[in-house]
Amino acid sequence: MKLYFSPGACSLCTHIALHESGLDFEPVLASTKTHRLADGTDYHSINPLGYVPLLELADGTRMTEVAAILQYIADLAPASNLAPPAGQLARYQLMAWLNFVATELHKGFSPLFSKDTPDNYKPIAKAQLMQRLAWVDAQLQDRPFLIGETFSVADLYLFNISNWAHLVGLKLTDFPNLLALRARVSERPAVRAAMRAEGLLK
Repeated sequence: MKLYFSPGACSLCTHIALHESGLDFEPVLASTKTHRLADGTDYHSINPLGYVPLLELADGTRMTEVAAILQYIADLAPASNLAPPAGQLARYQLMAWLNFVATELHKGFSPLFSKDTPDNYKPIAKAQLMQRLAWVDAQLQDRPFLIGETFSVADLYLFNISNWAHLVGLKLTDFPNLLALRARVSERPAVRAAMRAEGLLK
């Protein structure tokens, strides 16, 4: 498999999941700034949408979308316990969290990174994000991870996206439960390995 990624982008959680899974893969740098690979290939020729992550399977099949890729990796390596088995209620709770992070947090950050966003809209976008993050913090009050006692790929996605807060001037200090989850996730060897590979840790 090949994972096309850009350092610190939303592909980070898929990069971590592959380390967690123990599956063999080749990381391929696909800068979201230049949209070029190291050999000069136009990344749009691989993913016309131009974004990461993209997971290319051995048969050439290409998968996009974080939530789908994370579950695919988890299902390829069930012994890693990255996702509950299909059919269990916990699996649908996981899917709900993946969708929430994708639509309410991930896309909520997008306007703050776009040069085309009007300046007068950015405070509105930040306020909406803070409301969503406050809700997440409240859900974590009685559990160590998003779906309860068990770590999952949903925690990786939340960790990845909440990493962006400082880049846009959002402070997480009022969210102790979220910070505690982030601390737990950050100490996992796979997290540190992927972040080192992306140049995010020394």
